[in-house]
Amino acid sequence: MNVKYEPLFTPWKIGNVEIKNRIVLCPMGGTSLFGWFELTGCKFDQEAAAFFLERAQNNVGLIIPGIAPLRDTFWGKWLWQNEKMFDDLKVFMDEIHKTGAKLFVQLTAGMGRSWAITDELAAVHKNKVLRTLVRPVIDTSRELASPSPLPSRWDPEITTPALTVAEIREIIEAFAKTAALCKKAGVDGVEIHAVHEGYLLDQFTMDWTNHRTDEYGGSFENRYRFPVEIVKAIKNVCGQDFPVSLRYSVESKVKGFREGALPGESYTEAGRNMEESERAARYLQDAGYDMLNADNGTYDSWYWAHPPMYMPQNCNLNEVAHIKKFVDIPVVCAGRMEPEAAAQAIAQGQIDGMGVARQFLADGAWITKMLEEREEDIRPCICCHNGCFNFCSYKGHANVQDLSDSMGLARCALNPETMQSKKYHLTPARRSKTIAVIGGGIGGMETALVCAKRGHKVTLYEKSEQLGGVFRAAAAPSFKEKDRALIAWYQREIRKYPIEVKRNAEVSDLSSVTADEIVVATGAKPISLPLPGMEKGIQAVDFLLGNRPVGENVTIIGGGLTGCEIAYELYLQGKKPTIVEMKDDLIAVKGVCLANSSYLRDFFKTNQVPVHLETTLREIQEDGVLVADKNGMTYKIHADSVILSIGYKPSPLAQKAKHIHIVGDADHVGNLRTVIWQAWDVGMKL
Repeated sequence: MNVKYEPLFTPWKIGNVEIKNRIVLCPMGGTSLFGWFELTGCKFDQEAAAFFLERAQNNVGLIIPGIAPLRDTFWGKWLWQNEKMFDDLKVFMDEIHKTGAKLFVQLTAGMGRSWAITDELAAVHKNKVLRTLVRPVIDTSRELASPSPLPSRWDPEITTPALTVAEIREIIEAFAKTAALCKKAGVDGVEIHAVHEGYLLDQFTMDWTNHRTDEYGGSFENRYRFPVEIVKAIKNVCGQDFPVSLRYSVESKVKGFREGALPGESYTEAGRNMEESERAARYLQDAGYDMLNADNGTYDSWYWAHPPMYMPQNCNLNEVAHIKKFVDIPVVCAGRMEPEAAAQAIAQGQIDGMGVARQFLADGAWITKMLEEREEDIRPCICCHNGCFNFCSYKGHANVQDLSDSMGLARCALNPETMQSKKYHLTPARRSKTIAVIGGGIGGMETALVCAKRGHKVTLYEKSEQLGGVFRAAAAPSFKEKDRALIAWYQREIRKYPIEVKRNAEVSDLSSVTADEIVVATGAKPISLPLPGMEKGIQAVDFLLGNRPVGENVTIIGGGLTGCEIAYELYLQGKKPTIVEMKDDLIAVKGVCLANSSYLRDFFKTNQVPVHLETTLREIQEDGVLVADKNGMTYKIHADSVILSIGYKPSPLAQKAKHIHIVGDADHVGNLRTVIWQAWDVGMKL
């Protein structure tokens, strides 16, 4: 192990529970041991159990599975009423403890106005008759219940109902009963979610969202009464020595409903500011909490709690390190934490533990690889949220995530085996075949690796000198350092296996290729519009690869994810971008997490980047573009350069046939997840 990481591998204590190292596997939606969004009702999740056991065997110190709602989303059964789950949990805990790891179960009172209601459920909730009819299956009013009537984060047309005092006390009792069952099952502690991220308990603590006039609203003590009574109830039944951690947001980082504050921005805090946080942290400690598992943000500023690649590394460290000065209990910091920075902060006494979540999805053995000084073998998390948490929303839509995604969180775009071991697992091929893969992009490289690992003889053809394909362009912006690391990781992985790589080998006719099976991974090509002056535009890929320089004032045609990332990069370079988008919102597509899209939308709004929505291109001219608004009125936007980011269409070299297979964008234009998972779908069948 590199000496710089040594502070990460020193023991520490939460209460009287000793943890062997300072690396905490933080909770993620979809990794609850009690299931997640199960139509059949919650049950012990064997897939999640296998996921955590593998990571425990790979040297993690403390495991905190994803949130376990005290009450089932479907059918409304309380967790404490299902003792069979806790019998299964006890068997699992015996296996966890054999590894030397410790595990806390995270429990939540609910999400309140932050409940990610879908478009479909929003329509049901707004219809009183339908809402009543579905209540035995899913009680949307109970799921949305908040401290006060508030606008839903996901659909501002919905006003949340207020929890009654009786319901609050029922929840407190459920926390105590569930914690007692956890302790009986051998769990090392529990974590309360949360005075954190704008969830229900957090909504109670902030006068911004708590307008109550009873004992749970008004004064500081009343607003924090709910989480205080929870920890006291747990300690009363489990004993003072049973650790209770608190998921805690130091600062809310919000300017108002659905409006977050960017890093470094000067703003007036609508939620919990640092002054109150200093007092609250101490107050919650004195109430009985044994650890703060901390970061920043709410769902209105979601990019702090779920930082995309646009957020700085270690983005929450300064605030979390500050709050540690006001408590005597351990403090863990999460949020794009890098091991070296975390080790330094621990050595200096700024924090006690390093919280890591999504890197465990991308590579479950990353700690072991780091200990063995095999850091180059670690598959990096690129903070894309394509598989793990792609809750998405745009104008006029609540959560438009597919139901299969809602019910299957904590998967990984880069690692299909994560939480999907029954569907995606490699087995030796029954017969070794010769396989030709045409195209050395991500889809081609992933297919080649899957086939080689199964025992096939693989030849990979790439028309250029470098592997990576169009993803090289996607990885080019300055903030995409993890994307570039991923390309490098793929290139190293390719060299580990007997894969013949033929560079500068463009295949134009499959008849020139001899193989048992041919996989076409030739990607997609830009869409062209039959408009005057299109030849004057610069294709996005050409700009990103540095093939076409641009001037000072740049108009980007297309406000999808790529167009917005180009505009963001141009702004960081000191240029003046303008975005033209035909839809009524930026990034109005499925599959892009709200944490990612809201950062870009907030960034452009805060920095006054011109955005022309519901606007179509009519002509590219020498000094700008002619566009039309939704009413058909035309006007000119002056620009030195015009970048075209209007989408792609599949460009397969050949069509599917008996021994010809198409993967990635050559089949259907998608994202990194669709490309990699399809590569596995094809590779596992050959």
